[in-house]
Amino acid sequence: MSELQPIIVAEDVHKWYGKFHVLQGVSLTVNRGEVVVLMGPSGSGKSTFIRTFNALEAYQQGKITIDGIILSHDLRNIETIRREVGMVFQQFNLFPHLTVLQNITLAPTWVRRWSQPKAKELAIQLLERVGILEQAHKYPGQLSGGQQQRVAIARALAMQPKIMLFDEPTSALDPEMVREVLDVMRSLASDGMTMVVVTHEVGFAREVADRVILMDSGFLVESATPNTFFTNPKQERTRKFLSQIL
Repeated sequence: MSELQPIIVAEDVHKWYGKFHVLQGVSLTVNRGEVVVLMGPSGSGKSTFIRTFNALEAYQQGKITIDGIILSHDLRNIETIRREVGMVFQQFNLFPHLTVLQNITLAPTWVRRWSQPKAKELAIQLLERVGILEQAHKYPGQLSGGQQQRVAIARALAMQPKIMLFDEPTSALDPEMVREVLDVMRSLASDGMTMVVVTHEVGFAREVADRVILMDSGFLVESATPNTFFTNPKQERTRKFLSQIL
């Protein structure tokens, strides 16, 4: 990237759950078109951190700026940011009473005020992109886990976001379904989508990430290119973590 353009800037972010200090002064800048993978043990604050980027989690101290907009308690700012930030969760969170097509067209018609034909046209393009166009008129309960997660990705993309957040998108899937979801994410990355991904998928991190970050106990421990992170980490905590997962 010849000219770095910050699109997510988190500065000294703190969050407490009661007395539990879950984020302890975390700072991170993500540039436009960059893929950043967050790794770390359970309870390290990874998911909480990325959920602050679209106000699914509030933070009590510090500053977060998303594409030039400061994420404050102002609901108008939050709504603007959420329109630009897509998110895919561990659980698929699809509406079970709506078809795949209806799940994808719901937000663009309600939030972006698109016509139904326009939303449907994009939904069909996205279903083709994620490889499940033939499932358009089925209900989520009729799909495999991997297919449901690909619908969830298409649903997030239907809002045409500038940033995609993934919170352990493959951890609820059977092993044989993981690859089909990661392939869609690889495709997004190759198209230049800005992505922040919480995952334990080492192969994906090695291949796709521009940076891999280790979080532990609410701190950002190490940030490096995949090659450095996995082969020559600077921090002893990183080496210990890698010894447990590699």
